[in-house]
Amino acid sequence: MPFMPKNKFYITTSIAYANAAPHIGFALESIQADVLARYNRKRGKDVFFLTGTDEHGRKVAEAAKKSGKSPKEFTDEISAKFKSLARVLNLSNDDFIRTTDKKRHWPSVEKVWLELEKKGDIYKKKYQGLYCVGCEAFITKKDLQNGECIIHKKTPETVEEENYFFRLSKYLKKIERIIKEDNIRIIPQERKNEMLSFVRQGLEDVSFSRPRKDLKWAIPVPNDPSASIYVWADALVNYLSLIGYAGDKKKFKKFWPADVHCVGKDIQKFHCLIWPGMLLSLGLPLPKIIFVHGFVTVRGQKISKSLGNVIDPLDLVKKYGADPVRYFLLREVPSMEDGDFTYEKFEQRYNSDLAKGLGNLVARVITLAGKIPIKKNSSSAKLNSVVKKAGKECQLGLAEFKFNEALFAIWSLVGFCDRYIEREKPWQEGKKRDEVIGNLLFAVDNIADLLIPFLPETSEKIAEQLKNRKSKPLFPRI
Repeated sequence: MPFMPKNKFYITTSIAYANAAPHIGFALESIQADVLARYNRKRGKDVFFLTGTDEHGRKVAEAAKKSGKSPKEFTDEISAKFKSLARVLNLSNDDFIRTTDKKRHWPSVEKVWLELEKKGDIYKKKYQGLYCVGCEAFITKKDLQNGECIIHKKTPETVEEENYFFRLSKYLKKIERIIKEDNIRIIPQERKNEMLSFVRQGLEDVSFSRPRKDLKWAIPVPNDPSASIYVWADALVNYLSLIGYAGDKKKFKKFWPADVHCVGKDIQKFHCLIWPGMLLSLGLPLPKIIFVHGFVTVRGQKISKSLGNVIDPLDLVKKYGADPVRYFLLREVPSMEDGDFTYEKFEQRYNSDLAKGLGNLVARVITLAGKIPIKKNSSSAKLNSVVKKAGKECQLGLAEFKFNEALFAIWSLVGFCDRYIEREKPWQEGKKRDEVIGNLLFAVDNIADLLIPFLPETSEKIAEQLKNRKSKPLFPRI
């Protein structure tokens, strides 16, 4: 089902916890969102692409303390690394949100709180429950397996305190209907089914504050200096903050609702259940799509500092370049499932698909075209049909969030061109030689165009080589 044909497209990543430097899993999500943003800009839409960092959680404070720094010093450093990652990965994000930004974020959080309070959906009570620091959330027994959090594999703490709560249970039936009827489309279907199953077990009201003494650097609860706004009640509001919820009505009206929220499967409950509940209470339109991706594993194991298998995407790009990293994550990792990273797999994919595949094709065609005066690109009916088919399959893959299938369609065109060269032998003299090379130039030009959302730097390099008819290796073989 393609995106609705409107003139704006608002897409977000989740905001990354600022408790550690970026790892390859967040790079995957960022690149996926960037592809969708670039694709929609290419289609003429007014795109707003937002990413950023989530800085008020308890585990952020614990990481700061461990490093001997204040939460502010620590998060300034970590957030700067995520900003650097956005540049290094060649993301086209329009803005970057930090939840510690008192001017651009806090006013929206305070406004949301007061609106929820006005609706009677915020109340105070004493509570005893299980708290998972990894999730930054109170969890219930149905979230446990062998007494441990299903996601973080750690025993939660038993916490007793007086907090403000959001009446999520009030919106139970509406949220179930919204998910069931695709008023918010959750992709893939498997994740939608999980959320429906979770709703049908019942939704409890959610703690929306913590004692101020435990979260001194977080946003204070309006009119109650003894409490701080809970990290998720703060973090989810980021999607409203930088499009003007607390001030710029014109911008907000233009871009809200979000067309796509890109999130990991570990935080889908917050986005698919709590966030819709908040928006229903606020009387705001719901996001159109929540796209849930899987994890990147390393040699089949979950990424973990204790296992020593954290892959730094900044180092990866430094070694291989941005586009090869983008290509591997989009092509090798199924967009809605877990995918595995190893350096062996990376280098094999690089050599076969990029160096030997795309790079070799472009070099051959540019070299051939540089030897004879071809005035313009041409296309036979057969080649035109193959190019159009690749374009349609690529578009369909993107519309269904199947980035690997979209890239497979482009590489099918690369393969066709290789077979065409071997069959027609354009290096030999003959009356068809000019026509064959003209056809190949047409095909490579279209490949460059199709690559714009995926490998933007490579696309530009191919376009430049076509223009100058001078070949330069795109991907030196490893």
